Amino acid sequence: MDVPSGAPVVVGVDGSPTGLNAVRLGVDEALRRSCPLRVVHAFVWPKLKVSGKPSPAGPAEGGLRRQAERVVAEAVDEARSAAPNLPVTGEVVSGFATAVLVGESTAASLVVIGDHGLGGLTSLIIGSVAVQVTAHAASPVLVARGRPEPSGPVVVGIHDSARSGAALAFAVEEAALRGTHVVAVHAYRHPVSTQPGDVLPVVHDREALRDDEGRVLAESVAGWRERYPQVEINRQLIPGRAAPALVELSRYAQLVVVGGHGRGPLGALLLGSVSQHVLHHSESPVVVVRDPEPAQPEPRPQTYTDARRDADL
Repeated sequence: MDVPSGAPVVVGVDGSPTGLNAVRLGVDEALRRSCPLRVVHAFVWPKLKVSGKPSPAGPAEGGLRRQAERVVAEAVDEARSAAPNLPVTGEVVSGFATAVLVGESTAASLVVIGDHGLGGLTSLIIGSVAVQVTAHAASPVLVARGRPEPSGPVVVGIHDSARSGAALAFAVEEAALRGTHVVAVHAYRHPVSTQPGDVLPVVHDREALRDDEGRVLAESVAGWRERYPQVEINRQLIPGRAAPALVELSRYAQLVVVGGHGRGPLGALLLGSVSQHVLHHSESPVVVVRDPEPAQPEPRPQTYTDARRDADL
């Protein structure tokens, strides 16, 4: 995706400590990218036909609108305190949190949010905004989770070369900005066919399967060493499920990067199960990067390994 020149890092805030944590992460990302920081708060009440003005019987500084403005002012002050020379702006934007942040993502280099609901009715469902924004945003989305390990790597989950391109590109570029290395993780399961009438073949040769999956991982990272010679890329081939492996590695990571491709009839409306699991359980911040949808995807015959891998992701 082409990002406009000077595109800001956008941070969604709701007045919670989680929101301020997102601001601090957003400041770091904006400094790395030499771009401005934009703080937004979704002001949902006009959409619900509720007045945001102060009550005639209350203080002049009261009212929902003034409260929303204070949330933004506090977040802007936090950002300016952390980075006095960083250009920072803030705005109260009318709308539901998901819609506001997805709209902001079209002109952002990165959107940063907390891992809980961001205001309005959506805050009643823990993590609902985080899941919805990561599933729909036009830009990568950084979710403030856990505690980053300052000396750790950027960990990225690899599905295959076709579906992991955007996530891997973000991970390598981010590692270059942070001065660290990348751990590229590809998990696979040994396929077993036990159902009567199953048309898929049983794969008995575990070494051959591992070699096959190793080639998938090698092909996925090929070329990045030449483009970013300063970034070391360590490959980890893991027999088992991808989600638990990424969560375990998140304990030692600065950042975990996953793709946002979904499966099934709803397609782009959903995150993959691995992405959702990592969002809910990672012990470090998580970035979800959606691959652009191909204009006319070309079907190809599915191998047994493909079928098992799709079931995992």
